[in-house]
This record gives sequence, structure tokens and C-alpha cells, in this order.
Amino acid sequence: QVQLVESGGGLVQPGGSLRLSCAASGNIFRVSAMGWYRQAPGNQRELVATITHRGTTNYADSLKGRFTISRDNAKHTVYLQMNSLKPEDTAIYYCNVRLQRLGRVDFTEYWGQGTQVTVSS
Repeated sequence: QVQLVESGGGLVQPGGSLRLSCAASGNIFRVSAMGWYRQAPGNQRELVATITHRGTTNYADSLKGRFTISRDNAKHTVYLQMNSLKPEDTAIYYCNVRLQRLGRVDFTEYWGQGTQVTVSS
């Protein structure tokens, strides 16, 4: 079994910062791409950022310069540093991990449970 545990969400004022974490654990052999997505009420889930095993990053155009994705391969953990937060960043943030389990040759995609981020004064 594989578990993804997210943390770091909460309530923050406009202009503030938050750092999200997502740790994968279980019978993991190898982790490839990791990423963050978000879903606001009434909207579809959208890409925030992704990062490859070697550290190549990709961001939603509207978030470049404010959000930074990073990862710790030894800990199977992905982070999202969010700065200069705006009310429109309010959403549930989900981590996404593509990994290979022990004894398997295929890669499987997993989603975290989601963490609420609310930007409000």
C-alpha cells in the first residue's frame, strides 16, 4: 500500500505565505513525477506545478514567480512554497505522485487527500 499525507494548509491573509508538504510512504521502489493541483469551489481541478525526479519544474503560467515547487527524493516528499497569496488562490490543494511500487514494473498515479488553503482578511 502507498499513502500520501499532505500538510501545511490553513488560513492566511492576502500577501502572506504558506508551505505545503506531501509525503509518500509505503512499499515504494521509485518515485518519478510529483506535483500539485488545486480545485476551487465550482471549478475544475487545475495544475499548479509539477517536478520531475531530476528537478525539472513546470508551473501554471498565472502562478510563475509566486509559487515554488521542490522535492526531497530521499524522503519521497514534495513541497509547494506559496508567496504573495491572493484570495483567488483559495482552493483545496492536492498532491499528485507517480511512482513504482516494489515488485512492480508499471507506474501508478496517486492523489493526496487534499488540504484547504484559504486566503482572506
